[in-house]
Amino acid sequence: MPSSVHSQDNDQSMVDAQPRNQEQIEQETAVELEQKRIVVLPGASDTAASFQFDGEGHTLGNALRYAIMKNPDVEFCGYTIPHPSESKMNIRIQTYETTTAIEALEKGLDTLMDLCDVITDKFTTARDEFNASQMES
Repeated sequence: MPSSVHSQDNDQSMVDAQPRNQEQIEQETAVELEQKRIVVLPGASDTAASFQFDGEGHTLGNALRYAIMKNPDVEFCGYTIPHPSESKMNIRIQTYETTTAIEALEKGLDTLMDLCDVITDKFTTARDEFNASQMES
């Protein structure tokens, strides 16, 4: 290995070994948030597309597939986990001519978020009622 490459590696190790302040940590976090977690896979058309979600698995895949299939403009929706050792989930959406695959995905995500909000509200209400009943006893 050339010495210049080796010394660059050593220089990088020296940089990594230095303590980071809060501002540096926040900047690194902001960069991570800017990375795309959803990618449209090659071969997409307006009414049929496959999307890859980074860092997701069966939990989101099954719930999102269900929410998307509730849309009457969607002809087909399915998901797969390409390999168990990779933290990726692919979802395929095919729509009728009345909407696009991207619109169907966005609507499915919105539907799923609304469903999660309802579940959170109902859980919170039930928990508060239970805690109140425990205080009375």
